[in-house]
Amino acid sequence: MRKVKVGDDVMVVTGKDKGKRGTVLRVIDTSHVVVENVNIAKKHQKPNPNKGVGGGIIDKEMPLHVSNVGLYNPAKDGPDRVGFKVLGDGRKVRIFKSDGEVVDV
Repeated sequence: MRKVKVGDDVMVVTGKDKGKRGTVLRVIDTSHVVVENVNIAKKHQKPNPNKGVGGGIIDKEMPLHVSNVGLYNPAKDGPDRVGFKVLGDGRKVRIFKSDGEVVDV
């Protein structure tokens, strides 16, 4: 089970986009995530008529290391660390470290 999953609301805790909040679009591998509207880079793209893609300079979200983002905790109104807990019925769920609240419902 991963600490950060696709669709999670995260906040950047360090780097040039510190404080920005967004949704996880992709998990690249165990240690990198792509967050919506965060870590934007300019990419020079060639046109590809076969795919119907025009050329030019586009803005693209680049991967961030998972240690640079924290799961957004609405009760704390900021990023929080994530831990795991096994419930009485045997399910393993993610919890916020600060208040023990369950992330997965």
